[in-house]
Amino acid sequence: MRRFLVIAAAFLGWLFSGVQLGLMPLASLSVSRNLMGSEFSDAIAGDWFARYTASLMFGAAIGGIIFGQLGDRIGRSKGLAWSVLCYSVFGGLGYMVSSQEQLLVLRFMVGLGIGGVWPNGVALIAEFWPDVSRPTLAGIFGMSANLGVFVMSQLGSFKQVTPDSWRWLMLAGATPLIVGLGTMVIVPESPKWLAARNTGEGTKRATPMRECFRPPLLRLTLIGICLGAVPLIGAWGASKWMIPWADKVGGAAGLHGYKATTQAYWAVGAVLGSLLGAHIANLLGRRLTYFLISLAATLMTCGIFVFMKPLQPAFLPAIFAQGFIATIFFGWLPLYLPELFPTSVRATGTGVTYNFGRFATAAGVLAAGALMHLFNGDYSRVGTVTSLVYAFGMIVICFAPDTTGKKLE
Repeated sequence: MRRFLVIAAAFLGWLFSGVQLGLMPLASLSVSRNLMGSEFSDAIAGDWFARYTASLMFGAAIGGIIFGQLGDRIGRSKGLAWSVLCYSVFGGLGYMVSSQEQLLVLRFMVGLGIGGVWPNGVALIAEFWPDVSRPTLAGIFGMSANLGVFVMSQLGSFKQVTPDSWRWLMLAGATPLIVGLGTMVIVPESPKWLAARNTGEGTKRATPMRECFRPPLLRLTLIGICLGAVPLIGAWGASKWMIPWADKVGGAAGLHGYKATTQAYWAVGAVLGSLLGAHIANLLGRRLTYFLISLAATLMTCGIFVFMKPLQPAFLPAIFAQGFIATIFFGWLPLYLPELFPTSVRATGTGVTYNFGRFATAAGVLAAGALMHLFNGDYSRVGTVTSLVYAFGMIVICFAPDTTGKKLE
């Protein structure tokens, strides 16, 4: 029973993170039309979408560090609970904003909580379940955020998101409050973390952050940061532009629900890809799997932006395929990253390697926003350029250790 409480808390915490991640791609153009009024233009709205995304990424990067260290100090389940409470409260406050600047600050605060869920959830699952279950559990955890994106797309299909009706989405983002409170009260703590604390291991070491950034862990930390950054930059700097692109083309044709349909196709593919990612890594090996995903994601994402347009018959099936391929990474990462670090710094190390990449992601998204101005709001040209980041993964993985078959200490 204790193990199932752990997986349920981690799953729901990351699922509702996905709800928040899917919120602004679906709502950003409607928010900009409502709050900008007559000053609205596609180029400026695209720039605001980049700002919202970058703000969330900066918050998540900092939150992963803060809440990851908190998880190493006070426990994984408590760190997870505070993370969920953080993004729930600040997500709900978005209902009351009267300017884009106010919402920008709140998206940063939401990002803090999202960043904290990853390291604590991954560490809690990895330490609570036997090694034989870890590929399955890593896949379940990895796909939960994409399931949250799918949930958000279905909410957008059930009740259309328009310039006059988008604030209800912010209230939906506050519903995980009960998950955070329940995690705080009933979810047990990691036995490995308790054992390390009881033996005084934490007092014999430097602070977790310092230990990650000095030998012998420094090289592994830097490699992990790069491995985590590639899929994040690819997802937010390239893939997520497909949704406002569909919104622009579909909206011009009077199909206001097309953006939600596009996000749903992507999310279904993403759920399957992230669910199977850890199993593929177990079958083919950690390094070969990452290399092949990077290659396929480069080809697929560039292909969509170069050769296709929203509303074409092949567009939605291609979006599904891209979602599947590009999110295999997110089943691979929760399996691989915990294997790089010892128990005493696992939450911090996992949080740093995954969330430090969000700093680069934020910079990449802002650069994409600048490209929107340069290319006069042409989503296909922006997406083509930014999707090339996936190719960098084929280089980085060559320097990473192969942990296939490794057991957690």
